[in-house]
Amino acid sequence: MTRVSGFNSPLLVGFEHVERLLDRVQKSQPEGYPPYNIEQIGETRLRITLAVAGFTEDDLSVSVEDNQLVIRGRQASDDGTRVFLHRGIAARQFQRAFVLAEGMEILGAHLETGLLHVDLDRPVPEPRVRRIKISGQPAARRGNGARSKGAGQTIAVDAEADPGADADAGADANTEAEGPETDRASAPLRSS
Repeated sequence: MTRVSGFNSPLLVGFEHVERLLDRVQKSQPEGYPPYNIEQIGETRLRITLAVAGFTEDDLSVSVEDNQLVIRGRQASDDGTRVFLHRGIAARQFQRAFVLAEGMEILGAHLETGLLHVDLDRPVPEPRVRRIKISGQPAARRGNGARSKGAGQTIAVDAEADPGADADAGADANTEAEGPETDRASAPLRSS
């Protein structure tokens, strides 16, 4: 049987590791205990809340393992002196794993009225633009990523789209920047 993947799009080149992470998370979540919420509590902050009634701070552990937030609970074993006529309150061990996006930071965890709160911060990454030069030689022979067009002509290409590029779309593409303070990474395509 062939496995169908949503990552077969040519727009998702290099995201195989994300697919593997999703597979791993799907396999590690066989049951729904304990129930949890994930809420946004600020522009860049998240909170994961687990319902862990009956667990103490000593019964719980929170750790980060291989880019996963892992929460484990294990209650001390019953001494056997109690006799239950009905046992409806779950008192079993558990493990919950949450895959963390790159750059996520754990701010802390606290236990309050049977709820374990884990606060996370997702800082906004600074946009990076990398210029790729185009030359007449294949990259394997040169090794520097530049390509020339014709007789020594080099064209610089932005690797990421620049949000301000639409405003400059009508500008003359053959003009050079007029000073060192000009940000060449946000300038439109030019040939020299």
